[in-house]
Amino acid sequence: MRPTHILFDFFGTLVDYSPSRTDQGYDATHALLRSLGATVSYDGFLTVWSDACAVFDGLSDQDDREFSMLEPGTAFLREVLGRQPAPEETEEFVATYVREWSAGVHYLPGLADLVAELSARHRLAVVSNTHHPPLVPGHLANMGLLDAFDAVVTSVEVGWRKPHPKIYATALDVLGIEASAAVFVGDTYGPDYEGPERHGMTAFLIDPGRSASVPDGRRLASVFDLPARLG
Repeated sequence: MRPTHILFDFFGTLVDYSPSRTDQGYDATHALLRSLGATVSYDGFLTVWSDACAVFDGLSDQDDREFSMLEPGTAFLREVLGRQPAPEETEEFVATYVREWSAGVHYLPGLADLVAELSARHRLAVVSNTHHPPLVPGHLANMGLLDAFDAVVTSVEVGWRKPHPKIYATALDVLGIEASAAVFVGDTYGPDYEGPERHGMTAFLIDPGRSASVPDGRRLASVFDLPARLG
């Protein structure tokens, strides 16, 4: 059966990015904290924030439950403000932080042409792990590509992150297709290759260093290799 749909991971697949929570530069976020009454230094802010996120990352690593950025945001603000933050304060903190974090996201030259080529023969979707619902659709919109995708399915909205089977099942249900009709493309072995394959999809792994144990026919140097592999 010829696949009708291509499901893409986002970070590391359709964009290059830095996963660091501290390297991008967060002057606006730190200024916001000071305006809310925090006295924490810039370096102290990054340390406390990293520690707060690490707690939630550790919990997710146990069972693949996803968390919203609002959860560590609330815990972090409670610590640095010495009080329970108002919901709108947490929302402003998260929005400001995510905006600065996105400076580490870089769009791939030529991606629009690739998407146009693939969408001529397939329906497209994105299935991404993320802690902030607007993040991935926002970047796709900035790239001028949001309308090219039938669905953007994110872990924070599903409640489970890849490689949990629930997120793949949700994506297939949203698209109204069986797993055998889908190809999955991503750059991380467990979430983007092993998980989709286990769920019945055909997966391709971006693995230019050839570090993963996958058949050569399923290994890509970059997402731009995909059309040739699909035939």
